[in-house]
Amino acid sequence: MSEESVKVAVRVRPFNSREKQRNAVNVIEMDGKSTVIKNLEEGTEKSFTFDYSYWSHDGFEEKPDGYLSPTTPEYADQQKVFDDLGQGVLENAWNGYNCSLFAYGQTGSGKSYSMVGYGVNRGIVPVTCDELFKGISGNKVPNAEFNVSFSMLEIYNEQVQDLLGSSKPKGGLKVRQHPKKGFYVNDLRVVPVHSFAEIEARIEEGTKNRTIAATNMNATSSRAHTIVTVNVKQKTTNEGGVNMTKSSSINLVDLAGSERAESTGAQGDRLKEGAAINQSLSTLGNVISALVDVQNGKKKIIPFRDSVLTKLLKNALGGNSKTIMIAALSPADINYDETLSTLRFADRVKSIKTQAVVNETPTERLIRELREENARLMAMLQGGALPPGLTQVSTRVAMAEELKRQMEENQREMQEMKKTWEQRLEEEKRKHAAVVPATQEKEKRKHVPHLWNMNEDPALSCVIAYFIEKDEVTVGNGRSDDPTDIVLKGLSIAPKHAIIHRRDGKLFIKKAAAREKILVNGKELENEPVELRHHSRVLLGPSHLYCMSIPGEAKAAESEGKVWKIPTFEDAQAEIARHSGLTTDMNQSPEQLLLQEEIETLLRHVTEANAISTELNKDKYFSLELVQSKDKSNKPDVKVLVADTKTGASWIWSRNRFMNRKYAMLEMFNAKMEEDPDWDRPTESDPFFEALDKAVKIGFCNIYLQPLCYKMDLEESVSILDHNGQIQGHLDVHVFPCRADGSPFDEDEFELFVDDPDELVGHPYYIMVSIKTATGLPPQYSSIHCSYKWFDDEEDVQTPPVQEKINANIEHSKIISIQSVCQDLIDWMSNEALVIEIWGDQTGSEENKAVFTKGHTLASLQLTSLKSQEYEEQLQQLRCEMETYRRRSERISRRHTLIKDKKPSETVTVADVKSALSKGADKRFKGAVQSIMVGLRAQKWRESTPEQRSQSSTVCSVM
Repeated sequence: MSEESVKVAVRVRPFNSREKQRNAVNVIEMDGKSTVIKNLEEGTEKSFTFDYSYWSHDGFEEKPDGYLSPTTPEYADQQKVFDDLGQGVLENAWNGYNCSLFAYGQTGSGKSYSMVGYGVNRGIVPVTCDELFKGISGNKVPNAEFNVSFSMLEIYNEQVQDLLGSSKPKGGLKVRQHPKKGFYVNDLRVVPVHSFAEIEARIEEGTKNRTIAATNMNATSSRAHTIVTVNVKQKTTNEGGVNMTKSSSINLVDLAGSERAESTGAQGDRLKEGAAINQSLSTLGNVISALVDVQNGKKKIIPFRDSVLTKLLKNALGGNSKTIMIAALSPADINYDETLSTLRFADRVKSIKTQAVVNETPTERLIRELREENARLMAMLQGGALPPGLTQVSTRVAMAEELKRQMEENQREMQEMKKTWEQRLEEEKRKHAAVVPATQEKEKRKHVPHLWNMNEDPALSCVIAYFIEKDEVTVGNGRSDDPTDIVLKGLSIAPKHAIIHRRDGKLFIKKAAAREKILVNGKELENEPVELRHHSRVLLGPSHLYCMSIPGEAKAAESEGKVWKIPTFEDAQAEIARHSGLTTDMNQSPEQLLLQEEIETLLRHVTEANAISTELNKDKYFSLELVQSKDKSNKPDVKVLVADTKTGASWIWSRNRFMNRKYAMLEMFNAKMEEDPDWDRPTESDPFFEALDKAVKIGFCNIYLQPLCYKMDLEESVSILDHNGQIQGHLDVHVFPCRADGSPFDEDEFELFVDDPDELVGHPYYIMVSIKTATGLPPQYSSIHCSYKWFDDEEDVQTPPVQEKINANIEHSKIISIQSVCQDLIDWMSNEALVIEIWGDQTGSEENKAVFTKGHTLASLQLTSLKSQEYEEQLQQLRCEMETYRRRSERISRRHTLIKDKKPSETVTVADVKSALSKGADKRFKGAVQSIMVGLRAQKWRESTPEQRSQSSTVCSVM
């Protein structure tokens, strides 16, 4: 038994189109085994060292056959990665070791490219399988007989689905534990394969099943883990003439995207739908941390059992396996946080050590042990006992089923061991027929018009093809009395949804019924048919997105020199958002592009949520809203407005909260489609439910505090603006300097005057914040209260709720006691605003419902609302600055008069002049004061005696 560390490789990909569009900057550097990530904002960098650091960002060219070939020594192509990683996996398999390779990284970082690849750029999985059979046919192990089997599964939301199985059991397949084998998936289909072509066909079959499930909204590829397992058994005869069986399992794992949840996320939300979806990856992180701690001598329980993924990866991470991890990196500065998180994860993994052993045993002994085990199991079945290590079960019937399953599995294994290599070759000939249909379909795509699927995961795009072979092809959900040519499952697909027909050699699509939703090239289809051209994009319902392929048209255009650009999923989504009026294709800043990208991503989820709400009769309508951020960035955020179509009540959800809720809605929909009687959830776990008596934000007010920098009060009736910049009422606010006990100053008190805010620094300052009334509020709100946060206070100030509607007497007063004014406070009062939020409970009203149903559509999302809100805020700030300047001018004029009106016989004191000439005084005012002082000095000089002239006057000493 040898102990060795998990080998870790990191690989950085080229910029994708989105990053290029946003002028992303590369933050990754590699030198040998070293990988450095730079933080451009802070000017810092962090360095990591791994077993392999693969530079695949640039330094390559595309060959005529499509292969990405190096043009510089630094570039790591697919062959280089296989030679370093895949070849090691293969050698371990020949030697009888279990081996595992898993890919980790955020969605779109290149995990699938390294693992599966595309076209001639084959990844580790297909090349490893191909080389395995080349080795078998080339007598890599002389005089050996081989038994190779293949399985493919997906873990989504803690449920295991067999990607080669014909049925999907409710709740997924069960994960059980065997006393010798450890954790395994019960009833998982493990198919014997006899050539690489068969494995390729099985991968295509599994990928197609995965794609159909994702399209039918049963899973989301970026949130699912895929595990491909190739089991290899070698039968040889040793020098003593004993038949030996050497077995190894090759586990190839493509993990879900490792995006971190938003820091605020759904805090305070009663539901935690995202917890189960992210549970596998978070548990994987906990397992790795615990393994490192244990290997450093700490006593810890390793939580393998806390998720399905970690149960199945137990051997790979802490047991009998040689393990490799490849971490996929995005090079873009806009993905800095996610990339750094991936590097830190990989850095922890490299500290894990595993103990792999050769799985080699005499064949006869294996068969004997299996027979003996079956005999024990039979005795236990008859005696009612449960063998150690098996999953505990609650009933005698369940126990009997568990024992029978184990006996059947043992029997199958014995039969496989008894087969000869010649028998397997004969089976290969018979089973080769199963590969032919896949080959025929590929050839058929070159000649027959068809729709191919578009998916956010490039590995799942162009997997499904629906051929248009008849003059009229119907599309529906298969529940029509008449046969349906193309059957689509999922949301909002009618029994007869669309008809594609041929006319004058051209293809057209039309609605089968007026209410069905069909989009062609982003535009909603009306009642008239629309022609389909090569690469036309077709959206059926909210989630079935396809691209039309017309080979004849493509070849004719190519003969004329036209180059076809294959549309991507992102292109189609951007097109839909643009035709919905939500985005634009005009030149935009990087910030605007980021905002547009968020809108495009959320739009389809909002559309799906509305479809689910309709299917489940939940009376909720979702739409996108732009909300001006109140942090220092002042950037708009994309939020989701949730409206109750019965009461008119509405709530604003963050992106993360909406997405968590949406996945729970999806689970409810799938449960109903599976005819689960318990599909509907109780109120406390219903993702559609929001309480009417839950406080929601009516709007906010910005109170600009510049007058306080000059010890002037401000008293205003300011507009209450909602997230759309619409006025929801007015708030009467009075903020003024005061004494420590809260009593106000007299405006004429001379010591109150401040010309330069810096004069306040280092001195105590007391300010009274008084909120009087909120007037003109919408009638559906009650229990009105306000909240605000002063400067750097940790907690918000909450006013007691008042029950009045429309006009609420808040009557709140609070003394802000500042023991010593700092420069940061001066800057905040000079440039920022005190944001007062107005909250209330919703009662709902039929009147509000009418306004909602008329005014809110998906097309209502416009940047103009934010611009008007921003304009209103800027106007308010400008009015505040002008009012401050006017009142400062009045004070200066008043002090000017105090000095000017002094008679020559009066003594002008030092305090008078110092006050007049404070360092922040207006220059013109300083000049006027100096002129007065000079005149007074000259007059007193003329009237003075020679003796007086020899002495410095008070004025002279100051001037």
